[in-house]
Amino acid sequence: MRTFLICCTVLTVSGCAVGPDFRAPESTSDARYTTGPQPQGTVPAEGQAQTFAEGDVPAQWWTLFRSPALDDTVRRALENSPTLAQASARLRQAQETLTARTGATQFPSVDAKFNATRQQFDIKSVGIDAFPNPGPFTLYGASVQVSYVLDLFGGQRRELEGLRAAVDYQRYELEAARLSLAANVTTTAIREASLRAQLADTVALAEAQQRQAGIMEERLKAGGVARVDVQRQRAELAQTQALIPGLLQQIDAARHQLAVYTGQTPGNASLPEFRLDELYLPDTVPVSLPSTLARRRPDIRAAEALLHEASANIGVATANLYPQITLSASAGTQETRMRDLFDSLNIWSLAAGVVQPVFRGGELLAKKRASEAAYDQSLAAYRQAVLQGLQNVADSLRALEADAGTLQARADNARQTRDTLAIVSEQYRLGGVSQFTVLDAERQSRQAALDLTQARASRLADTAALMQALGGGWWQETVEVSAR
Repeated sequence: MRTFLICCTVLTVSGCAVGPDFRAPESTSDARYTTGPQPQGTVPAEGQAQTFAEGDVPAQWWTLFRSPALDDTVRRALENSPTLAQASARLRQAQETLTARTGATQFPSVDAKFNATRQQFDIKSVGIDAFPNPGPFTLYGASVQVSYVLDLFGGQRRELEGLRAAVDYQRYELEAARLSLAANVTTTAIREASLRAQLADTVALAEAQQRQAGIMEERLKAGGVARVDVQRQRAELAQTQALIPGLLQQIDAARHQLAVYTGQTPGNASLPEFRLDELYLPDTVPVSLPSTLARRRPDIRAAEALLHEASANIGVATANLYPQITLSASAGTQETRMRDLFDSLNIWSLAAGVVQPVFRGGELLAKKRASEAAYDQSLAAYRQAVLQGLQNVADSLRALEADAGTLQARADNARQTRDTLAIVSEQYRLGGVSQFTVLDAERQSRQAALDLTQARASRLADTAALMQALGGGWWQETVEVSAR
């Protein structure tokens, strides 16, 4: 038996593995994400400019917004999300599948058997008439059987290589799910904060328009304005008031979504309320080089793992074209009495078998070509994932540039409308203008504040989108955990 195991090991190690040896595709050589000079930062808006500095996104990138409420919500989501629980279970399943196949292919299978048979044998059926037939008897047997398939051409090694790639794929899918969840929680929290600010501005605008409509109705009674002007003011008020229920519904929807992200029911969720003035814009945003993006984004790494698996499957299909050698051995004993069963070893066998496919109707060659086509498909999917990642970063960088410009313009407009309101209010105090003029200036100031709120929220959301596009910092968290 010992000699049998040694032979199995020597023959397996000396064999070669057919099929291609996987090499990860080369990274892009681009030095920038966008056409023309890559932006190094944004223009100052509300006294704050963002700088795009070369570096890695931190593992817990959402802490850059300096919101304890956001930090706590993201943490709860990462701990309790059913989506992450599914991804984690799929990873464990892939790992156990790999473990099972490793045990089944790397080591001989050893089975111990015991059996007891009650039987009657007629000796006359074999032409013996000189002796009487024996009575029924019980035959006891015990044996150990060992079998092993030699992996001379590496088919099993390629299979295990593919299963390891499948484990990598599920691991990167889990990291992608964590990144997506953190980004979704962050952007939803920003949206809730924006909606609350918009609601406050809209309510204030409606109140100003309500006062303005009241003044116009009084002037209509006095014959100072036409009825059509009053009607126009009422329509404007109704249009503003119609926005309020929609904003309330959107706030509730955002909170319901946050409840699901954190693994809670919408009706019984415990969540903080997010306010726009409690979220801070990061001054410096780390931006990695395009050449390193493929190693940073988990979705690209997952696509690479699928490509690796497809490469290994070519080796499996190729190995199936070659002979397969199976070695087996058994040793045991058979006795008619249980107490004599283990007195001696009276049954043994050694066997070797070779199977060489000769004619399968082109099946095996077709499977090999199919695996090669699957590899080409995975390679194209990998390239698409890389291109999509580069586009996401480029779009986010340009969006932040545009956000800063928009915020700068809207902040200037809001400042001017506030100054106008202050001037008109002073003129009204001195009797130079009517109250209607003051309310109209207040309405314009409220509208400008509403536009400014939306611009601030867009800048925060696009900053989170850039962090996600760069892949977050999951690899740093993995290194930290491994070092503990």
